[in-house]
Amino acid sequence: MVRLNDDYLQNSNEFIQKKIILPQYDQDTVVEATKKAPVWVHFGGGNLFRCFHAGIAQQLLNQKQMTSGVIVAETYDDEVIDQIYHPYNNRVLSVTMKSDGTLDKELVASVGASVYFNRNNTTGWNYLTDVFENPTLQFVTFSITEKGYALTDINGGLTPIAQGDISAGPKKPLTNMGAVAHLLYARYQRNQAPLALVSTDNFSQNGAKLEQAIMTIAQGWKDNQLVDAGFIQYLQDRSKITFPWSMIDRITPNPSEEVAQKLAAAGFDDTQILHTVKHTNIAPFGNTEETHYLVIEDDFPNGRPPLEKAGVLMTDRQTVNDADQMKVTACLNPLHTALAIFGNLLGYQSIAAEVANPTLLGLIKNLGYQEDLPVVKDPKIINPEEFINQLITKRLPNKNIPDTPQRIAADTSQKIPIRYGVTIQHYLDDPKRDVQNLEFIPLILAGWCRYLMGIDDQGQSFTLSPDPMLKDVQPYVKSIKLGSAIDVHQHLQPILSNKKIFGNDLYAINLGTKVEQYFAQMITGKGAVIKTIQQTISEKGNY
Repeated sequence: MVRLNDDYLQNSNEFIQKKIILPQYDQDTVVEATKKAPVWVHFGGGNLFRCFHAGIAQQLLNQKQMTSGVIVAETYDDEVIDQIYHPYNNRVLSVTMKSDGTLDKELVASVGASVYFNRNNTTGWNYLTDVFENPTLQFVTFSITEKGYALTDINGGLTPIAQGDISAGPKKPLTNMGAVAHLLYARYQRNQAPLALVSTDNFSQNGAKLEQAIMTIAQGWKDNQLVDAGFIQYLQDRSKITFPWSMIDRITPNPSEEVAQKLAAAGFDDTQILHTVKHTNIAPFGNTEETHYLVIEDDFPNGRPPLEKAGVLMTDRQTVNDADQMKVTACLNPLHTALAIFGNLLGYQSIAAEVANPTLLGLIKNLGYQEDLPVVKDPKIINPEEFINQLITKRLPNKNIPDTPQRIAADTSQKIPIRYGVTIQHYLDDPKRDVQNLEFIPLILAGWCRYLMGIDDQGQSFTLSPDPMLKDVQPYVKSIKLGSAIDVHQHLQPILSNKKIFGNDLYAINLGTKVEQYFAQMITGKGAVIKTIQQTISEKGNY
């Protein structure tokens, strides 16, 4: 048996016998170089980072294109650092789950340091502040999910925590965005060195959202005379600070017990999955799919490693936006969320099993090809139709990827305005199209309202996935019983009129009534959800 902490340089044959690919560098040397001259900080130490960003860094270290490693700053869950990063010397076994059922295994050791970055953790707070004051730092990346950027409530007003950050100033903010603004202020005060801040989170125009959030905090500080005007100028100077946009794509589910068993059988010992108090699922290994894309706007005022030599597509903002719109609003994420919603309602535990159901496959085909693809702008660097073909025929059906609708359903309220609202807006903006011709997007939105009831298609209760808006929206539908005669409009109007969720008041654009009608069909009794999907495909679908 081999373990993550074994000496992979001295005992390389033992790893090679287990078919584990090894780093082509000395980790201790990388750690020392990171201390002296940090280059890359990443916020969010979860599974996507460990299987994707850390792998990019590993390639560059193997090629001697980088000498220092990535500094990981986990902002949400201290157990991730204390129980997964530090005990295993910041290493991870990255497992690529191929569609033929085989596993590719690589020991990744590209993390130069890891910290829990929270104002109550003085050591991590001071350490990362020092890192940001170092002019060698070239860029920062983020994978903290949509809610990590949130400063506003359901009505668009600043949350009490955000208001507190703005009132208290840059010393020890509570929000993620306030904490990052604190780090930037420290850099400004020390040397005003340039820096690129790259959101690689899975939503459209992510760089713009990051910039807006940082500027909201910083401007609030200035208005309260807690920072000088020069800080605002520093953040707005494109020769100093940039917020490049990106598009990221790699399905990376929670660590799988099945994969753990296969690793143990193959002679790898560190397979215990950690389920933290904060409901993070993480392990000494990570499992991910083979297909992946990362497209980044090439705007790095302090320089950067040659990321393109590790497969990153470096391009201009418009191309990034086109690629992102293609994926996030049309060719992948909306299909994923549809499967998440209906997978919960229909009792599925696997995405692959869902797409083996002809009805659910027909649902996402009609959504993708019939309603989404016609309004997609071709980004040229990735062909949209080929992308969606690959998703439907190869990626989603991959039984080797243990992804669940329950995982994907997390934070759905935060995803809807991007994954469906953008396409709806395209129909509204194009005089040649009629938004009322949409059928499958309204069906899915009705499905989400049905999901919020917490009752599956057989009338059994199930646990809703975490979502910051559940407490705001679930009460409107929680009391509804299957088969009961109710005023659907009375229950759904407060939800469907919320622009923060859908991007528009759905009644104002004549979609609200259609959503209500689909919802009404889905609550007529047991089996009504799958029957409604089947009927819609039969009457409205082309696939």
